Amino acid sequence: MNIALVGVVGAGTMGNGIAHVFARSGYRVLLCDVEQRFLDRALQIIGKNLDREVAKNKITAADKSAALGRIEPVVGRAKLANCDFVVEAATEKFEIKAEIFRDLDKICPPDVILASNTSSISITRVAALTKRPEKVIGMHFFNPVPVMKLVEVIRGLATTDETFQAVRELALKLEKTPVEVNDAPGFVSNRVLMPLLNEAMYAVMEGVATREAVDEVFKLGMAHPMGPLTLADFIGLDVCLDIMRVMQEGLGDPKYRPCPLLIKMVDAGWLGRKSGRGFYKY
Repeated sequence: MNIALVGVVGAGTMGNGIAHVFARSGYRVLLCDVEQRFLDRALQIIGKNLDREVAKNKITAADKSAALGRIEPVVGRAKLANCDFVVEAATEKFEIKAEIFRDLDKICPPDVILASNTSSISITRVAALTKRPEKVIGMHFFNPVPVMKLVEVIRGLATTDETFQAVRELALKLEKTPVEVNDAPGFVSNRVLMPLLNEAMYAVMEGVATREAVDEVFKLGMAHPMGPLTLADFIGLDVCLDIMRVMQEGLGDPKYRPCPLLIKMVDAGWLGRKSGRGFYKY
């Protein structure tokens, strides 16, 4: 399978990171979003992140310029018809992803693989909305995408071995480590991680310990690079809530019930680092 032009739908934190790694690895990228301002911001972030790599001698200044030159920002999805591979990195809500995949299925040639960067939503369910379920797959990158090596490659019920192998090889070309996962709410990473973060929130809500104490226990006692509440702020509390709700609905187990404090903070607009306030102020 020859992939030269890659489409990335969504220019937020994950989308701009995915565009970054594809462009740095030599692929031409169409970075697509609904408004030019989102694309402008994404290109600024990509430029700054490439500057960090130059400063650390991971790439040269010429490499940075070449990578940026491979990224074309586009408003609207029509140009994605020319792509050899497309990965969606939109908000973690099924309705939004469903609309995107229906549209991509109409726009892209029938042999093109459509991947989702979803961190919890059913690949099988998304694939069923298309006429190519065998060519729909999960390609879950981790934040920050240019740094983190892991990619969960998630098979839907209809995903073929050929599609899986193509995406696995693509991840390796991006210098990532692909790990095969079957389709289930939260996959592996978030099925294990999110209940941990949720329980840390319960510990704060119930007065077991302060937010600082909970984080310190995990940093010093479990050798985590950051505590669970700092990590939740980094991920985005709204994203954590969306994932918990997907798992609660999909698995039907009360242990996945979102912490009431998490719900209250999201309702207040305290979304973590990106809003300037979550469990901590930024």
